[in-house]
Amino acid sequence: MSLPALQALREQFPRAHISILAKPWVAGLYRREPFCDELIPYGPTKGWKGWGERWAIAQDLRRRKFDCAVLLQNAFEAAAIAYLAGIPRRIGYNRDARGSLLTHPIPVPKVGETPTHQRFYYLELLKRAKLIPGYAPDASVRLFGASEAAEEGRQLFSDFGIDGPVIGVSPGAAYGGAKRWIPERFAAAAVQVSRNRRASVAVFGSEQERAICEEVGSAAEASGVTCMNFAGRTTLTQFIAMAAACDVYLTNDSGPMHIASALGVPTVAVFGATDAMATGPTGSHSKVVCEPVECSPCLLRECPIDHRCMTRIPAERVTQVALQVLKKS
Repeated sequence: MSLPALQALREQFPRAHISILAKPWVAGLYRREPFCDELIPYGPTKGWKGWGERWAIAQDLRRRKFDCAVLLQNAFEAAAIAYLAGIPRRIGYNRDARGSLLTHPIPVPKVGETPTHQRFYYLELLKRAKLIPGYAPDASVRLFGASEAAEEGRQLFSDFGIDGPVIGVSPGAAYGGAKRWIPERFAAAAVQVSRNRRASVAVFGSEQERAICEEVGSAAEASGVTCMNFAGRTTLTQFIAMAAACDVYLTNDSGPMHIASALGVPTVAVFGATDAMATGPTGSHSKVVCEPVECSPCLLRECPIDHRCMTRIPAERVTQVALQVLKKS
């Protein structure tokens, strides 16, 4: 969601040295981006035990003599690190009790002051801080270097014995079960699309999602389709490459959804508990499948009733949308 803001920052300051302070598990997202001159790993121990490490990181930043810190996340911790680093200009939203740590505490946008989608929250920060003059209301989330990533991804697939077209599937969702479409329907849709395209199926997820990914993978294999489960087996950099090499990507509202869509891969996202207007994929190559029920979007982690927003979406519907998106790509 922050990519458009960082890209806008680079366009406005083409000669600036931009460093990204990032946790190791997400650092791969920025590695290919033209706005990133330097990646600084940030991985202190959680809680009070890690404050000694945070102090050391702040002192390292102090030695680098940065002119400005733009805090895209809302955390108090981010402002505290920038303050302890002595960075003379510290810009961020005035929330989470951190206003006194910022030199430029920016008022948080009220409902209706910005476009609905979350990416505009970060662009609006830059605009209100007068770092950029404005932004386009149709700015999409894009990752650079997609073609190079896809080439690497095809080689990775080949190393695992998968050649030719690939259907990517991410049946998990970190926020909770309410965001997850039924695993066997993911498998059914993937099988139908793979047969149409004469493709293999690749299932992706975190180590914690290995079981649900195995469920999808086993069902796909039982239907006679070549399928491999990569849950917990790839780094973020490897996943980006392999997602870029997919012909189409079937997913819940999740991190992989945003990455696949940002790479320009035809993406079909199943939404239920969450709001596609706020957190959906962007661009004409991405489509959302949802069922308009009275309780959606509820934004709950787990459904307290019958999960009707998801159970009413058949596999055939997702298959049809996926094939339509593929025809247009």
